[in-house]
Order: sequence, then structure tokens, then C-alpha cells
Amino acid sequence: MLRRLALATAIALGTVVAAPVFAQASAPAATPAAQQTPVQIVQSIADQLGTEIEGHTAELKHNQKKLIAIIDKAFLPHFDIGYASILVLGRYAREATPAQRARFAKAFYNSITDRYADGLLNYTRGRVKVLPFNGALNDQRSVVRTQVVLSDGKLISVDYAFRKTHDGQWKAYDVIIEGISYITNYRAQVGEEIRKVGIEQLIKNLETQGDKALKTMEKDSKGA
Repeated sequence: MLRRLALATAIALGTVVAAPVFAQASAPAATPAAQQTPVQIVQSIADQLGTEIEGHTAELKHNQKKLIAIIDKAFLPHFDIGYASILVLGRYAREATPAQRARFAKAFYNSITDRYADGLLNYTRGRVKVLPFNGALNDQRSVVRTQVVLSDGKLISVDYAFRKTHDGQWKAYDVIIEGISYITNYRAQVGEEIRKVGIEQLIKNLETQGDKALKTMEKDSKGA
């Protein structure tokens, strides 16, 4: 369940953006996106999700399309889907055409979002603590560290990796749950599937089957 919640927000920022629930923050949302630090981005997403989700759980439970729209609105401006998809493809990114890479990025994001969207329905404030940033902010890379408070009081580390794009904006591209990278986890599964059916068929499977294609990859990976 934790991984489902974390990936729903991370998708994602899924990735990643997880429905890990962030502590309510002061209002950095007014800061232009190009000037926001990674910590401010995570906090602003949390506020936006709180506004859109809390009090509307019953409605959204029966309206998947609206729930997906909320996720897209909150996360897409802050998630580098293209870069993340290249990392997931690994060495196969060089073998894919630009059109295939673009299709894979869109299909993979949509499949992940559909799979973990319901996790956002568990969104409640105060269960995730965004840890203060220590040290000087790297010009190109940064990690936002958070702690998710489970119902039994245990703490789980969920970190978000950011990179600065060519236009100067910070965007997330990976989520690390208890040391396990979302990128690394799916890269192995995607690579294995490409070796079996080829990249074009993998893309078609994601485009037409979505969540089902992800489940098949995971099942095959575990059985290997």
C-alpha cells in the first residue's frame, strides 16, 4: 500500500509522481515556476492536491476521469516525463525513434497514472513531513527528502529527485522509496519486456492495455 501511495504522487511526479500526503506548507505557489526550488515545488503540489482532493473523496471515487485530471494538473507542470522515460528505457532509448520515445513517454505515464490514481483518495494532510534542505543547492540536480508516517507510527523515507531543465525550471524525474528507485525498478521490467516482444509492441501494449500491461510485466519479472 505504501508503494502504491508513494508512486501515485511521484508519478508519475508519479512519479512520480504517490499519494503520499504532504504536510501543509506556507504558500510558495505564488512564486513563478522558474524560480521555485524543488522543496517549494513539492510543498505547492501538496497544497494543490489538498484543495482538489480533500472533501471530494466520495465524488472522485466514482469519477476516474476527473481524478486523473487533478493529477495531471498538479503534477505534469513539474514532472520531466521525457527525461524519466529515457531513463526507464535505458540503453533501448538509443534504439527507439524519436516518435517511439514520445509515444512510450505518454503511454507509460498514462498507464502508471491509471494504476495508482486511486491512491490519492487516501490523501490527508499531516502524514508526510517534508524535511528541510541542508547545504547549498546544486545548480543542476537536487533531492527533496520526505518521511511518510504510517498508521502504526512508523516512518518511511520517500525522496524525489529533481533536475534543472534547459529553460531553468526544476522538474522531478524519479522517486526513491526506502532506497528503491522508481526508475531503476521499471527499467528492469521494461528492458525484459522489450527483449521479449520488441519496443514497438511494448508501446502498443501500453497504449491499448495500460495498467494491464504493467501488471503483465511485473508478473513476468517476478516469475523470471
